Amino acid sequence: MTHLRLLVMSSGVTLFLASAPLRGQATIPNTPAGQALRAFLDAFNSADSTRVAAFLSTYQVGFPFRNIFNFRQMTGGFNLLRVEVSEPRHIEFVMRHRNDPMTGYGMLEVAADNPKQINGNAFPLGPNVSVDSLGIDRATRAAVIGRAAALLDSFYYSPAIGKQLSDSLHARLARGAYNRYVAGPGLAIRLNDDLAEIAHDKHLGVRYVPALPPKPPAAEAPPAPSRTDLDETNCGFKKVEQLDGNVGYVRFDSFEEVAPCGSTATAALTFLAGTRALIIDLRENGGGKPEMVALVASYLFDRRTHLGDLWDSWADSTHHYWTQDSVAGRRFGGDKPVYVLTSAHTFSAAEEFAYDLQALKRVTVVGETTAGGAHPASEGRLGDHFAISVPWGSSINPVTGTNWEGVGVVPDVKASADEALATAQRLLREKLAH
Repeated sequence: MTHLRLLVMSSGVTLFLASAPLRGQATIPNTPAGQALRAFLDAFNSADSTRVAAFLSTYQVGFPFRNIFNFRQMTGGFNLLRVEVSEPRHIEFVMRHRNDPMTGYGMLEVAADNPKQINGNAFPLGPNVSVDSLGIDRATRAAVIGRAAALLDSFYYSPAIGKQLSDSLHARLARGAYNRYVAGPGLAIRLNDDLAEIAHDKHLGVRYVPALPPKPPAAEAPPAPSRTDLDETNCGFKKVEQLDGNVGYVRFDSFEEVAPCGSTATAALTFLAGTRALIIDLRENGGGKPEMVALVASYLFDRRTHLGDLWDSWADSTHHYWTQDSVAGRRFGGDKPVYVLTSAHTFSAAEEFAYDLQALKRVTVVGETTAGGAHPASEGRLGDHFAISVPWGSSINPVTGTNWEGVGVVPDVKASADEALATAQRLLREKLAH
């Protein structure tokens, strides 16, 4: 889940502070927040490198602009459907891709301390979502916040922080901090900001969905991805190839369940077992299952190795993850060089893989510091359109005694995500030449 939030400051803010909020506005208002929105849309929709460069030279951009032209080509740009809420330093809006019916919700807020700083992301809703269907009333706000507070108080992995989060939500609700949010996605964005202010937990978050799937019976587990879905994504494996110099390269964007996808991982790694070195590309990997982390790692060691532990606060128990004694296919082995590529988007189980193998000095990590999410989480419902992800445990590395939560995996060799592959290839050429 992502969301758009831009922070800007403009002169003349005081003049705007007294004006009343506008709702349902069709055009972009001439406020500091509206000016920021207009500048972003003009640059993004132009697909003009000169205009994008001018935008980036004007603003200090904190939200990711990596692959902006690929994203622009995919979306065709954004059409603004409606401004939902407009205040001097706060704006909420609904937009749609020009190339397809995907609808998204955004919120921008104007800061008072830096006229050039902008931060943010996008909040997708789904195709052909009706703008009028997003409204919420006071009773819905209270019910969603009350349920979130109860789940955090009962299930968050740290009882002390869970109670602090719960008390904070109740206090903010009581003093009217959420009264301004008349659209569901806007409330979800605000709740995420408030929770992050206290917990700084990347796995903790509220999401808004126009139509949540039916809730399974209490005795049933949530449905797993279907075989068709896994085949469509090839279990997350996007590319497996032999590069120049007999260097293996594999890119996979998720760590799926071992039962349906272990054979795919085995085929990919066996294909590359005879290469002189291996590059594992996790730059777009959003995480997944620790069991698949252990399976993939098993091909990179010659002997059984302790990778990491997972503490379950609810059961007060620890699960230990080791490489497997035997694997199907052929191992790459434990002696040849392995480079792992990372980006700021590398998350969760993908970070676990990079962190644990880096701690064991089995891999060299090349790229950007990763997102920093080390707490496993489960999802609970907050109503018909809201759900919350609540962390219930913590990863523990047996070498470092800690994890990457909040700090990410720091690469051994820093490079921009776009340059990580070329950097790893250069390092390997130098290494293999000796």
